[in-house]
Amino acid sequence: MFGSLDVSASALVAQRTRLESISANIAGAQSIEGPHGEYAPYQRRITVLAQGDPTTGKTQGVHVQEILQQPDFRKVYQPGHKFADADGMVLYPDISPEVEVINAMSAFRAYEANITAAEATKAMMQASLRLLA
Repeated sequence: MFGSLDVSASALVAQRTRLESISANIAGAQSIEGPHGEYAPYQRRITVLAQGDPTTGKTQGVHVQEILQQPDFRKVYQPGHKFADADGMVLYPDISPEVEVINAMSAFRAYEANITAAEATKAMMQASLRLLA
């Protein structure tokens, strides 16, 4: 039964990481400056999940395989902008707030489902211990 809790715990960690990436995407949707004021449009983060636990070699559960950066930008005509190119275009992150909210809802629902599964496992363990006592 402890394996069931491990599976749920790994999924909780993975979904939390996914939610962190999504919230960073929403926060950076209009960001085109780096930390030192340089021109560096934010790149959308995509969390890639994979089966198993690479540290133990177990095939159960899930882990964050990598967090990709998607270098897709949209061009906006702003000839007076300090980062405009010769044609007056400025690159902005191509992030749709609607898509990010839908992704966040999906991650949150998966998180909730794994909490429910962990609570059910815990209840079964408690019932088993009561039978043994």
